[in-house]
Amino acid sequence: MRTGDRDRANGEEPRSPTIAHLQQASSGRSFALQLLIVLVLLATAQTYDGSIHGLGHWIVLSVYAGASILLALLSLRTAPGTGIPVGPSRGWLGWGSTLLNASVAIYVLVEHMFLGAADTEEAAAAVSRIPAFLILLQTALTMRVWHTCLFAGLVTAGWGGAILFVYLSPESHHLGPHVTLDEEVPGLLTFMVASLVVLDGVRRLTWAVAATFRLERERLILTRFVPAAVAEDLAQGGGPGEVQERHACLFALDIRGFSALTRTRPPQQVVEVLMEMRALTHRAVTERGGIVDKYIGDGVLAQFLVGPPQAQARAAFTCAEAVQLRLAALNRRLAEKGLPSLRVTIALHAGDVLVGVFDDGHRAEFTVLGPAMNTLARIEARAKAVDLPIAISEDFRDLLAGSGASGLNWISAGTVSEASGPRLYAVAR
Repeated sequence: MRTGDRDRANGEEPRSPTIAHLQQASSGRSFALQLLIVLVLLATAQTYDGSIHGLGHWIVLSVYAGASILLALLSLRTAPGTGIPVGPSRGWLGWGSTLLNASVAIYVLVEHMFLGAADTEEAAAAVSRIPAFLILLQTALTMRVWHTCLFAGLVTAGWGGAILFVYLSPESHHLGPHVTLDEEVPGLLTFMVASLVVLDGVRRLTWAVAATFRLERERLILTRFVPAAVAEDLAQGGGPGEVQERHACLFALDIRGFSALTRTRPPQQVVEVLMEMRALTHRAVTERGGIVDKYIGDGVLAQFLVGPPQAQARAAFTCAEAVQLRLAALNRRLAEKGLPSLRVTIALHAGDVLVGVFDDGHRAEFTVLGPAMNTLARIEARAKAVDLPIAISEDFRDLLAGSGASGLNWISAGTVSEASGPRLYAVAR
């Protein structure tokens, strides 16, 4: 069962898995803070803050202390060796703890109002309000927005109801000694403002933590398929399961005459040559921030997705030039081994594509889709037909011209297809 569904079944507000994990991990600290609140209540009562504490007061605090510790211990119970919660639902335990905390905060506030203080009324008023503000913060630190809202609402209603009761019956003298509405009303307003600030802070913190962990999780997923720098940029645009529309410069490489090579050379030599060419191309692509999408037989498909379009075009073109230069060095090594030289055709195109991790439940892969990919295949086929080492589309040429690249000569090579289509260019320096 997913975290959100389990929360609804338990009467809990739906949470993201990240927030649920953080709340579970902080259970121990919440328990320690709950003990601290109990000790504060007992200490303030023991030091006699001016309120008239009878036996009933100590009974209430004792019941609260025992119930708080019991609820906290139940929430910490897990199955041995598994870390899986056991016993009562944590959702209902959380709501029960919130109601218990609100009840004791209201009790301390109302007791002070009706029983009052014999002297030092300012100190007594401050001490009576400590539980409300302290428990408000403790509830907020659990990162449960609705629990915090419930606590703030109950305390506000209880405190405000007591003030309203006294206001509507001024002749009954319900207020204790040295207690006035002139002090209680500002205290209530202060608590209400503090509650709004805390609620807004909890909401923002919950959102920020969830967003941060979501981005990190998506970045880690994407790093299985693409370099870390590219993964970070892609994660900003959406989840790993979300297909994004982005501009990309596309790179396709094909080894010329490879089929003939496979017919005339031993398989081990063919594989050795192919691996050398793949490694050479992979280094050239990744050094310039590109992604090797896939290897298709003797071909390589890559994309440049990061940065503005002009920067993508410049990176893709310098990559193509680097491949051709490194191929010359590779051919010298092949000649020394008595192997034939290689020739490649590289096609470059630019356009909008759909990019993301495509997962059908059996296999996941990072790839790109769209009409631009179809055009790239046609450019590659046409470039091979007219024997061009590097062929670029008109869209790619326009981007490259705007990137500041200098010393380039554009040589028209007709259209992508013999009949029609985008224009094709060869590039020379």
